[in-house]
Amino acid sequence: MPKDIIIAIDGHSGFGKSSTAKSVAHALNYTYIDSGAMYRAVTLYLIRQQLDVSDIEAVKAALDQITISFTIKDGVGPPLYETYVNGENVEREIRGMAISDKVSEVSAIPQVRKAMVSQQRNMSANKRVVMDGRDIGTNVFPNAELKVFMTADLHERAYRRQKELKERGVSTALSDIVENLAERDQFDSTRRENPLVKAEDAVEIDTTNLKFNEQVAQVVALAQKAMQTS
Repeated sequence: MPKDIIIAIDGHSGFGKSSTAKSVAHALNYTYIDSGAMYRAVTLYLIRQQLDVSDIEAVKAALDQITISFTIKDGVGPPLYETYVNGENVEREIRGMAISDKVSEVSAIPQVRKAMVSQQRNMSANKRVVMDGRDIGTNVFPNAELKVFMTADLHERAYRRQKELKERGVSTALSDIVENLAERDQFDSTRRENPLVKAEDAVEIDTTNLKFNEQVAQVVALAQKAMQTS
């Protein structure tokens, strides 16, 4: 009988990591946890409160006021996940460039990461979860039965992010997205608190020349193997 596992998917921004994780969760009937959306939600809240992110005490106080949750809208194809902050649907707003420009800085704050990791671990107490981010396999779930590290060419990632934003009704110049992704890559890989690195036991998948359904299929196959051998 297949065992219940935790699937950790890490990698840089902009190549469909979250979409892949959602589709993998749907294929396996697992729960999907959007860690990126959680950090984006915190970023949105801090911006709305006009808080200086260098004021750690103010940030800590704000974290106590933030409740993040997800809802699923079933329809044709994989379910659509929407992010809520204190009961408000913020899915569209957290995906904009204003949040993208600030989220790496906010997510690097140790107090923010500690609060979000605590919530994420509570959500996965019974396993059967798929979660993507930048330090899932190295920090959040270091004992995950399957760890995947996804990569792709920078310009290909920018093109995919532009397409994703367009589908959400947001028009952004490709050059702006390339610059944003390059800056986030540098920041995420060099930050002091749990930087983006490939876990030693992670399986690397280069998605530059893969179609979306191909990268999903690869992860699902790895998961099914892990369920039999864990």
